Amino acid sequence: MLAIAFPAQAFATNCYVIAPGEGEECLIVDPGIGVEDTVAEVLAQYRLKPAAVLLTHGHLDHVYAVAPVCGGNTAAYIHGDDRYRLQDPLALVNPGMLAMMEQQFGQRATWREPDRVVEVTDRQHLTLAGLEVDVLHAPGHTEGSVMFGLEGIPAGVEAGEELTRTMVSGDVLFAGSIGRTDLPGGSADLMTRSLREVVLPLRDDTLVLTGHGPATTMRRERATNPYLQGL
Repeated sequence: MLAIAFPAQAFATNCYVIAPGEGEECLIVDPGIGVEDTVAEVLAQYRLKPAAVLLTHGHLDHVYAVAPVCGGNTAAYIHGDDRYRLQDPLALVNPGMLAMMEQQFGQRATWREPDRVVEVTDRQHLTLAGLEVDVLHAPGHTEGSVMFGLEGIPAGVEAGEELTRTMVSGDVLFAGSIGRTDLPGGSADLMTRSLREVVLPLRDDTLVLTGHGPATTMRRERATNPYLQGL
């Protein structure tokens, strides 16, 4: 499996391009702020064709470039509980933060909803770009936060930990931390339940590709993440 990761220009949001291999169809996960050119470069370098854009949740820093990346043909996949966020995520951002972001980039923020949106559900199994993708609903950061699971691990990943599966966790689980729950639509109680019932059951041999920061493994997080202790 080919997996290319790169940060967005704001909030260090990780965007991923995942494919069975070079010259194949691919999945683009969480196209954040200012990633359009990098996505285009990755697609050209590896001769990839987008089959779908997967959104772990609807926060602006994870979806800002979804319409230009999708174009008119590629569908964006998001959980139904976060579907409303694609109508206008700019309206859900703190005005002060939005003004700061606009000042940083020197232009007014704009939004266009993607032409094609597909709502996913918990435990749904998707076959996209020649990859088998499992959807795990894990609310708490937002109502419709999900993780996307794939069999296998990206080429080039150190094999010392005998990893066999990949989970794209969005802002549910980070290396040593979790997503915040104090934003609109967040819930500490739901996050605790998601960590206990969705995250902890994941196998230790799972590679975790996070929404921000470095990748990690379930073995490492189960042993060291303070938010998982005692659950």
